[in-house]
Amino acid sequence: MSSSFLFNVATLSYLVSMVVFFAFLGSRNKTIGLAGSIAASFGLIVQTAAIGLRWKESYDLGHGHAPLSNLYESVVFFAWTIIFIYVLIDFRYKYRAVGAFVVPFAFLGMAWAQLGLNSGIEPLVPALQSNWLLYHVITCFLGYAAFAVACGVSIMYLIKSKYEVGNGNAKSGGIMSLFPSTKFLDDLNYKAIMLGFPLLTLGIITGAAWADYAWGSYWSWDPKETWSLIVWFIYAAFLHARITRGWVGRRAAILSIIGFAATIFCYLGVNLLLSGLHSYGGG
Repeated sequence: MSSSFLFNVATLSYLVSMVVFFAFLGSRNKTIGLAGSIAASFGLIVQTAAIGLRWKESYDLGHGHAPLSNLYESVVFFAWTIIFIYVLIDFRYKYRAVGAFVVPFAFLGMAWAQLGLNSGIEPLVPALQSNWLLYHVITCFLGYAAFAVACGVSIMYLIKSKYEVGNGNAKSGGIMSLFPSTKFLDDLNYKAIMLGFPLLTLGIITGAAWADYAWGSYWSWDPKETWSLIVWFIYAAFLHARITRGWVGRRAAILSIIGFAATIFCYLGVNLLLSGLHSYGGG
């Protein structure tokens, strides 16, 4: 059994989970919602095993590095972190409808990785031959995953709040009855960003330390570094506005979505469209 096979199983599990969550929204059947959570959790377990097996395969090939070194491996790990944080939230709150807005991010990432990216295990380029690789990538992607969850929750908030405004704050019915309250969604958006922001900060700090080790400079205004700083400022502005000016609700949700769009550009757009010291990340 290879890691590629297990990654395919995990991708299929996330597809099943996504479809089942959509069916849950349509049927409002709690058993179907539970099945969606089980499928996501199963996929997480399988993907965890696949990441561990790919790590072993790297050593078997004589390369011996963590599976975090290229675009394929980073997308796979990003999907894993999204499901990991979602499963924790699902275990704590059991609002299954959230899965319909978060699991698709992981599925799309895995589907792209499996169908469109080179999955070969290759030696590390010199700049990546450092333990800083683990510290930097793990902290950054856990932060990115928290922002993905915040984005999904913010989309739910905008849908739910528009429904309530259009219906004069009447009691939610139909699909809307499955959504958490707008107050809960707003609070979860804030908590997810409160989790992701310090992780992103640690990712930037460990990246600077790694840059000094690899290139002799803590900061070079490389496109990836610049966009990481832009993302950091967006979420810093979110937290500042929330704490000092009481920004809640619609404005907070929109800023959260903008922040995640900037995050995705920082992660993928910079690697694929711009050249710089991080260009190897597009390989």
